[in-house]
Amino acid sequence: MDFQKQHLSTSPSPLRFVLMLAFVAILAWWSSGCFKIDYYTHNDAFLTFSKDTLRFDTVFTDVGSATRSIRIRNPYDQFIRISRIALERGSASKFRINVDGISYPDGIAENVEIWPKDSIWVFVEVTINPDEPLSVSPFILDEDLQIETNGNQQKVVLEAWGQNANYIPNNQFKGKLAVLSCNLEQESWDDPRPYVLYGALFIDSCTLHLPPGTRIYVHGGIARNDLGIYNDGLIWTLAQGKIVSEGTVDEPVIIQGDRLEPEFAEIPGQWGGIRLGAGSKGNQFQYTTIKNSIVGIRADSASSLTLANVRIYNNANIGLLGERASIQASNSLFYNQGAQSVAFTYGGNYQFDYCTIASYGNTSDAVYMDNFRCLNDECSSVTIYRLIANWRNCIITGSGTDELNMVDATNGKEPFAWEVLFANCVVRVKDLLDDYPNFLSQCRDCVENKEYTDPLFVNIDMAQYQLDTLSIAQGKAKPLPGITGDIDDQPRDSAPDIGCYERQE
Repeated sequence: MDFQKQHLSTSPSPLRFVLMLAFVAILAWWSSGCFKIDYYTHNDAFLTFSKDTLRFDTVFTDVGSATRSIRIRNPYDQFIRISRIALERGSASKFRINVDGISYPDGIAENVEIWPKDSIWVFVEVTINPDEPLSVSPFILDEDLQIETNGNQQKVVLEAWGQNANYIPNNQFKGKLAVLSCNLEQESWDDPRPYVLYGALFIDSCTLHLPPGTRIYVHGGIARNDLGIYNDGLIWTLAQGKIVSEGTVDEPVIIQGDRLEPEFAEIPGQWGGIRLGAGSKGNQFQYTTIKNSIVGIRADSASSLTLANVRIYNNANIGLLGERASIQASNSLFYNQGAQSVAFTYGGNYQFDYCTIASYGNTSDAVYMDNFRCLNDECSSVTIYRLIANWRNCIITGSGTDELNMVDATNGKEPFAWEVLFANCVVRVKDLLDDYPNFLSQCRDCVENKEYTDPLFVNIDMAQYQLDTLSIAQGKAKPLPGITGDIDDQPRDSAPDIGCYERQE
């Protein structure tokens, strides 16, 4: 059988030739600009995100990394160009971004395009060294991923835990409410690591016990829920809940904001504060510091509170607010508030012994007390509540000429509604005497702080409220049974000093 040699033809078939011409024509058309991409360029452009907050819930005990992702979607029927996707802190950020497979070490991606009705992925990585100082790696790393499109600014919040701590309730509760309940038993926060509160914590049917040395750092800020906008970072006891804080002079309990860097140490208003809800009984704080909140402690009606050797300061509003509450305080210091250091309203029952209440640098009184509630905006109609307030061995002073403000809505006509007594106190009053001309004669063995220059404290600018060598409060107190030491557990002598500090020679 003869075989003929077969050759592969190098000439294109008619169909292949047509396809090649079509491809070349399309390529030429595209490259010549005949095909135009239609971009959505209006300034109302808003992209949609799979999440508005990207949280890294890993608590690192050693150096480690974690990655999360977010999807950015173009909702329009046209192409869209994102001008920039950028980390708020740029190359200095602890976070790093990868946009659709491309990494951006400087933290900025520019001119990112998304096809119509399509989406892209942004991957975010964070590396944490929990042993770094708080100035480098704070408890909560909080940064914005900024997205700019057609001049519009959008953002995704990035959050990660920067230290090895107990995060309460957990990472999902920013701007949300959580309930701590233990069936009327006790939960003790006795871990040596600090506790970082994130969100609003309600204590119900439970006693929250804080043993010596407990540190609570509260992450605050503006939050929103269905009820509206409020300040986040709250500790709130309900009727069946209470707090028992049992610090010692060597190991006090600390409750403050979570920014511990030196530049934030004295900044007020970093978190919401502690609120003792109506009917919350048996709350106790001893050797405890509460600082840098909006209101230090607010005690609602029918709640009860005992303070011993407590410091409440650097709060944006009132330090201690009692609203028809029952409060006992001894050897405690209140100073540097945005409003009153101590305020009692709607009556209540209060006993203060050996306390120093100072109001320097603002226009509010150190102490305010009233016995009524307004029933309308004009306050032309009021409800009277009984006020019982006993002050013994206390300093009430500040930079104003009047640091004690009292409003008896009955104008003395109902003695049962106004039972206020002062004994062995240093008081700074002037205009108050117009409404209460017998105040100084009824203030038993009190010392009038007439002049701002009267020697009293060591150094108010340095918050040194120990008594000066020539202090007008020295030796003027009356010994009280059961109180033998001062705020620092230093012994008081037989002729004790007024205020929370006993001068030590």
